[in-house]
Amino acid sequence: MTEMSYRTALVTGASSGLGRGLALWLGKRGVKVYAAARRRPQLEALAQEAKEAGATIEPVELDVSQAEATLERIREWDEACGGLDLVVANAGVGGQTDARHFSWEHAKRVIDVNVTGAVATLSAVLPRMVERNRGHLVGISSLASCRGLPQNAAYSASKAFLNTFLESLRVDLHGTQVRVTCIKPGFVKTEMTAGIQHAMPFLLETHEGVELMGRAILRAEAEYGFPWQMASAVGVAKLAPNFLFDAVASRVL
Repeated sequence: MTEMSYRTALVTGASSGLGRGLALWLGKRGVKVYAAARRRPQLEALAQEAKEAGATIEPVELDVSQAEATLERIREWDEACGGLDLVVANAGVGGQTDARHFSWEHAKRVIDVNVTGAVATLSAVLPRMVERNRGHLVGISSLASCRGLPQNAAYSASKAFLNTFLESLRVDLHGTQVRVTCIKPGFVKTEMTAGIQHAMPFLLETHEGVELMGRAILRAEAEYGFPWQMASAVGVAKLAPNFLFDAVASRVL
């Protein structure tokens, strides 16, 4: 798809960070965007900013951890707009899950949002996209999905699930006009990274991350990780033998 072929889009997790930035980025390019998140005031502020810039963003409340409600709402928006052209599953939560002090409650929250919520978002109108033979599904994963990172069992695993889920969809949809993209950001200045205490190599400003994501979506990349320096380092880490990875990773945090 090209930039002008997107008439409508849904972006979840749009109240802050990369989701907010991407919704505005798309809106400024003539796309009608349904900006979805739990926090209505932040969405209203986004819609007002978009209006002042000549863009159309419709704020919609959505908690993707409520899977059945998510499916129903997205299907309603799909019908209302004549078919969503682009669906971006961006909503996600992070936070540590250290095996030495493991919290089931937090791990469940991560899975409910990053796994179940993402799948509900991406699959809600997938059958309709297939029937229309057009559409683009995008999942925002993470470079943290490359391996099991220290103190991030739930988060790394949730993003690894998303990678594989999207890859299978992409293979199944080969030969159709329905595109699938998996985006893997590294460290970007957002609410999610604001509380991280350890070093964040190659940290990007939000607007830089948004621009990279947006362009990758327009190119319909199958997979795209950024920044390139961190993506390259991750590629090396994936090849490291377990004994070496364990020794190094256990000393990172």
